Order: sequence, then structure tokens, then C-alpha cells
Amino acid sequence: MTKYAITGSTGHFGQNALKELVKLVPATDIIALARNTKKAKDMVPTGVEVRPGDYTDVDQLTESLKGIDRLLFISSQPGGPVARLTQHQNLVKAAKNAGVGYIAYTSFPHADSATVSLASDHKETEKLIKESGMKYSFLRNNWYLENDAAGLKEAAKGNDFIYSAGDGKAGWALESEYSEAAAKVLATQDTKDVYEFAGESRTYAQLAEGVAGNFKVSSLTDTEYSKLLKDSGMDDMTIGIIISIQDLISDGALAEETTDLLDVLGHDLTPISEAIKTVVGE
Repeated sequence: MTKYAITGSTGHFGQNALKELVKLVPATDIIALARNTKKAKDMVPTGVEVRPGDYTDVDQLTESLKGIDRLLFISSQPGGPVARLTQHQNLVKAAKNAGVGYIAYTSFPHADSATVSLASDHKETEKLIKESGMKYSFLRNNWYLENDAAGLKEAAKGNDFIYSAGDGKAGWALESEYSEAAAKVLATQDTKDVYEFAGESRTYAQLAEGVAGNFKVSSLTDTEYSKLLKDSGMDDMTIGIIISIQDLISDGALAEETTDLLDVLGHDLTPISEAIKTVVGE
């Protein structure tokens, strides 16, 4: 009997991964790890066991991961009181100490060769997992369509669709499609070491074609976009994050030609116009 575990089980990615995993393996063979176990117990599918899963507590994680054969390790969010890489180091150490045989880790596109700052923690985490001796798959997720929800919603309301990434491309797909693929990899015994998961590569202008309604598509420079965001009352830190992502895309870091996501899902992705409707809440 194989035991499966998913970290971060109260987040959107973890919740959908659990929902998909129970379609593939018995719920009683699944462990959901969560920092807030009370919240998790109210959310997980019937039959799934909940255990504590705080990325800052190695001993707790080690105890919770005992008896686990296959682990979906969902990367934590940056910017917390404990550095993300430290959290990841804790999880990998705990998994090794607990005797976990296999880790599927949600990583960054081409993390081993990427030079952008967003990739650095993922590159180091992949290295830690390799050095641990555990079997692994790196699920290098491209870009969630939900990451651009704000701009898509504005366009759907008839306001300008604004970006500064030029002709840069990204492989947008729904977060639920990435998490479904993660569950399917976890439930599969014959896996690859690396999956470059992505939807069809598109520019922002091409993405805008999938939004219903009448609106103007405005391709700005970083300076122009920054000023517009500043004038709207946005704080400098948030502006910096938005512009860095635009630069990431304009530099080609998310341009991708791969069938890995489709191959693992075993079905077509949601058509982009329908996916956008999901994101904007129509």
C-alpha cells in the first residue's frame, strides 16, 4: 500500500490537488499536511487524514511525514518571517529523515538554468532534493492565468488592458490544470525527473484576444506603466513586483514550447477564452 501526502493542503493549489488525487487513489491512503490543521479538516475530501505541516518546524514535519512514500511538495510563498529557502530546507530535511521515497516539487521554468531572481530559491531547492538521494520529479510550472486576474477583470469591465512586457510570451494555464497535473504525477509510478509544465505560449496582446467585450489594449514602457500604477495609488513595493514580472516575460523567461502538461493531463487545456471567463468570474 502506497501512502501519499500533499503539503500546503489549505491553499488553492493543494486543495485542488487533493480533489484530483482522491479520484486516482483511495482517500484513506492520502495525508494532507497543513499549518492550520483545524482549517484543513474542514476542507479536505472525506477519508483524507490531516497532519501538522508547518514548514518552519523540522521535527513536526519529520513526524508528520513518517510512513509517507510519495510526497507532493508545494513551494511556499516568499516574503514571510522565515525565508522561503529556509522553509524548503526544513521540508527536504524532514522528508529525508522520515524516509520519504519520492518528492514531486512545484518549481520554476528551467529552474536549473534560469537567471531571474524568482528562480533562485527553486534552483537551490531542486539542488537540495537531488542531493538528498530521494527520487524526485520537478514540476516546473510556467504561469497561472490567475496571476493576471486583475488586468483581465479590468478589460472585461471595458477598461484598458495594460502591460509592459512587449512581445514577450508566457504559457498561461489555469492553476487548477497545473495542480491536476501535479496530482497525476504523484499517483504515477513511472515518472520523469523534470516536467516543464506550460500552456500555449502567448503574448499579452494574444491573451487579450480571449477577453470578451470592448476595451483598449495598451502596450506601455516600464516607466509609463510604473507611473500609471503610482498615479492609481499603488505602493512602490507592489509596483516593483508587477514591473519585475513584466520584465520576466519580456526577457523570454516564460516562453515555452512543451507538451508536458497536455501529456500528463491526458486532455486538452481549457480554451483560453473559457479559462479567462473562469478567472474573471463570469
